[in-house]
Amino acid sequence: MMQAIDLQINAIQHIGIPVTNIISSQAFYERLGFANVMQAGFGAEGQRGTCVMMKRGSMIIELYQLPGIELAEIRTRKNGHIDHVAFDVSDIDATYAVIKQAGFNMIEPAPVFLQFWERGCKYFNITGPDGERLEFNQLL
Repeated sequence: MMQAIDLQINAIQHIGIPVTNIISSQAFYERLGFANVMQAGFGAEGQRGTCVMMKRGSMIIELYQLPGIELAEIRTRKNGHIDHVAFDVSDIDATYAVIKQAGFNMIEPAPVFLQFWERGCKYFNITGPDGERLEFNQLL
């Protein structure tokens, strides 16, 4: 059995779900008692997408609608719409260095900044043995 790396993970930060209609998905989660606590646009391949963070208690679900051709792929999925699990970390750069040094399969070449929340966030992803995507995220 491999030894665990020395890594500080605070909690699961959010679960990311790609959706085909951000408005109807937001309404669905509002009926379950979740509230919109952050909404932002983002760029993908020169087109704009929308991200909404829905919160209930300490749980956060990230709903995001991709633009264009990527949206068509989401529509064809039958099951398995959860896209990623995000871990909350306090120091994204140190976490990135530890994960990279340990030899995990990195998706991004460095932590990525997004203008989400009040001061933004930085994140990066790795893939697990079955291709599952795990995100490490620091709210700034």
